[in-house]
Amino acid sequence: MIRKTFQISSGVPYPFGPTIQGDSLNFAVYAKEAESLSICFFEEGIPSRQEIELDPLYHKTGDVWHVLVKGLPQFFSYAYRITPKERSDVNYLLLDPYAKAVASDPHWDAGRIQRKPYRPLGKVACSHTFDWEGDLPPNIPKKDLIIYEMHVRGFTQHSSSQAQFPGTYKGVIEKIPYLIDLGINAVELMPIHEFNERETTHVNPETKKKLHNYFGYSTVNFFSPMNRYASRSDGDQAIIEFKTMVKELHLHGIEVILDVVFNHTFEGNEKGPVLSFKGFDRHAYYMFNEQEAYLNFSGCGNTFNCNHPIAIELIINALRYWVVEMHVDGFRFDLASIFNRAQNGMPIDNTPLVAAITHDPILAQKKLIAEAWDAGGLYQLGSFASKGHWSEWNGKYRDIVRRFIKGTPSQKNIFASAISGSQDLYGFSGTPCASVNFITAHDGFSLADLVSYNEKHNLPNGEDNRDGMNENDSWNCGFEGQTDIKKVVHLRKRQIRNFHLALMISQGIPMLLMGDEYAHTRLGNNNTWCQDNELNWFLWDQLDERTEFFKFYRSLIHFRKNHPLLGRDAFYNDTDIKWHGITPNNPDWQNDNRLVAFTLHFPNGDPSLYVAFNASHQYLDITIPQLNANKSWFWVVDTHKVFPSDFLDDNHSKKLMTEAFRIPPHTAIMLQAK
Repeated sequence: MIRKTFQISSGVPYPFGPTIQGDSLNFAVYAKEAESLSICFFEEGIPSRQEIELDPLYHKTGDVWHVLVKGLPQFFSYAYRITPKERSDVNYLLLDPYAKAVASDPHWDAGRIQRKPYRPLGKVACSHTFDWEGDLPPNIPKKDLIIYEMHVRGFTQHSSSQAQFPGTYKGVIEKIPYLIDLGINAVELMPIHEFNERETTHVNPETKKKLHNYFGYSTVNFFSPMNRYASRSDGDQAIIEFKTMVKELHLHGIEVILDVVFNHTFEGNEKGPVLSFKGFDRHAYYMFNEQEAYLNFSGCGNTFNCNHPIAIELIINALRYWVVEMHVDGFRFDLASIFNRAQNGMPIDNTPLVAAITHDPILAQKKLIAEAWDAGGLYQLGSFASKGHWSEWNGKYRDIVRRFIKGTPSQKNIFASAISGSQDLYGFSGTPCASVNFITAHDGFSLADLVSYNEKHNLPNGEDNRDGMNENDSWNCGFEGQTDIKKVVHLRKRQIRNFHLALMISQGIPMLLMGDEYAHTRLGNNNTWCQDNELNWFLWDQLDERTEFFKFYRSLIHFRKNHPLLGRDAFYNDTDIKWHGITPNNPDWQNDNRLVAFTLHFPNGDPSLYVAFNASHQYLDITIPQLNANKSWFWVVDTHKVFPSDFLDDNHSKKLMTEAFRIPPHTAIMLQAK
């Protein structure tokens, strides 16, 4: 039981959050807007609480309230009750922004079933220990990364996963052998910070079922792992299971990158709840206009005031915590252009937050990946990479490759630049690894839907199909949606192979979307943020049903990893790559015939690979470059062929018998010199 009396003393104002001081706990919180402040304690499983009102004479330094408490149990929850200076008639029970764990519903969607409001409390484990067993970061060079964007719940939630702990950190551990087999050496986890999956009010108009905030881009607390991704949430179990997952992934050579959302929080605008940041100092944590309305460059109701000193300190401390205490290897920053906005929302250069992250002695050498745009129209591709060690989600690469592969005119030259590492964007960085190349991600169409739908089909999201992007650079190959028409099906299979080949031969860091390896469909829904079902879940039974494409997909990943010319940390020079067209050494860039072909060469000048993409609707007669007498071209990839001839490994390799070759429409080939 929580004791009725505590031994308390003044405590210290730093560090923020709960920290162990001998046999006591120090609590410190920045609360500029508090007229009075109490700390409330709750014992796990017991609804009653005990409250200590702090005397500002002894427990306040500047705008920081603090207290040292002796006599607390091993596990307990806490919150701060404050009366704001501007509203003496109200008080708020607030979650500590520096809490290292959150006490919330232990089961996914449990609160909705029980009709309980979401009320997050801070949670403390006074005797937390964890044996890392000598864990060290894999420190994989950027040029060698194969990133897999994964949703922790969705990866093993479906019954076909046969996971003992579906939808959890433990479930990810169970599937590590699969990740190794696929060739993955880095997982980019969609948000695992505590969020409230019940916060949306949307309903599926067809089924009448309530929808969820499944993706999790609505952070409640930046230090706390999501409770409902643990097999159980008592004590410090979520922290232990997350650490165990990281340790096991590291043990098998897989890095962990967190998708972090520092651009907004779950509290929304003036209509949203006051549960944490708002109650302590809303102007320190959020942006406002001159009329005191919340600025919204995130598209989610509010914008985190990232360049306020208090917010900078919070973000840096949170990032350091995940690196030092949780052993993560890097971060992907959602809507990171918000980092480059002043406190009034205006775009500015050389912002304090970006400089602080870039030059931080703990963070600087970690993987730092920016989504270099925001929902307010600030598009800054190239800006973050210019700061130093940053890489960026290359949205232009995505768009260019999509357009070229589907046959859009006037894409030939820029496609060649994109697959060469986007030197036009990142030449100043000296490395194509500034570019994280992707064709699909959690937002937008899956790879299968990219070749199956011309239009979005988002009615199940409950917004009358108004949500999601209207421009997807997709092509349904002649029929909208699912079909058994053989001609269409064959063309779609070619196209998804073409996309995957383009990604695997591109310079830069490739990122793959969970489920694309078996051609997962979301049935044309390009904004599945609210769908906690088979639209998003990994369907393990589909791996067996679609094993032919999966083997092609996996084989190309391993081919890239094992070929020395497909993972570079420097841009091509004139001796590294030779461009061709219908005939060798004649790329004919002015001829918009949708043909891009090239050879990659070893430093001694010998060619190793020949790759050609015919994105036109016509057969093209081409001539392959000749090799020295002691070498021949051997087939590796022909996307027009069906399994097992679409990819030929060394054990099944076949020689190209003539330099003259007719390449079919919407087909790509890759040859290797042997």
